[in-house]
Amino acid sequence: MPTLDLQWWISVVDVPAMSALFWLIWRVKTQGEMALRDMQALLEARTMQLRDGLNAHKLETAKSYARLSHVHSLEDRLTSHLLRIEAKLDQTALKTEALKGQK
Repeated sequence: MPTLDLQWWISVVDVPAMSALFWLIWRVKTQGEMALRDMQALLEARTMQLRDGLNAHKLETAKSYARLSHVHSLEDRLTSHLLRIEAKLDQTALKTEALKGQK
């Protein structure tokens, strides 16, 4: 008779409980995989948005800032203009000194 009680216990309690636990584990696994896929899709979408934003920023930066070669060219031009102005001021100062010496 004890084997009948053990068989009854296994068939009535253990098998349904194990089936419920298996179903619960399978459901949690399925939901976890779905959540992971959703997060991956969201992450990919956000990554694409960030890349697009970064590319737009790079383009705007490239449009609004001067190139280094242009800055050097402008610096050379300004330096040459300032040197010419300084030379003219020196000539004017010498002429003024000469005029003062004649008086």
